[in-house]
Amino acid sequence: VQLQASGGGLVQPGGSLRLSCAAPGSIFDANQMGWYRRVAAKERELVAQIDVVAGAVYVDSVKGRFEISRDSAKNTLNLQMNKLKPEDTAVYYCHFFVRGTDYWGQGTQVTVSS
Repeated sequence: VQLQASGGGLVQPGGSLRLSCAAPGSIFDANQMGWYRRVAAKERELVAQIDVVAGAVYVDSVKGRFEISRDSAKNTLNLQMNKLKPEDTAVYYCHFFVRGTDYWGQGTQVTVSS
């Protein structure tokens, strides 16, 4: 199973980016799907997640700026990131948890800098 993440890049503070993760239809009924990020030498942290029970959840630092969504017609998981800050700079990974198994995308670099 391959998850293909895209949409990262370099953006100025205050700018926007949209990340997308293409997933096979066989796992798009995941219990949880979301986006994590990691800054070098730090733990990977959950940024936003869609959970079948809890709905959409966000880490406090991105609330009001990021929005996670799913497109079931295209089997893609999206993360709209607005009002980006330098501290949002990280490698972003999409993640699916389905039937007891974790699936990870390859990571896409987001750099927020002037």
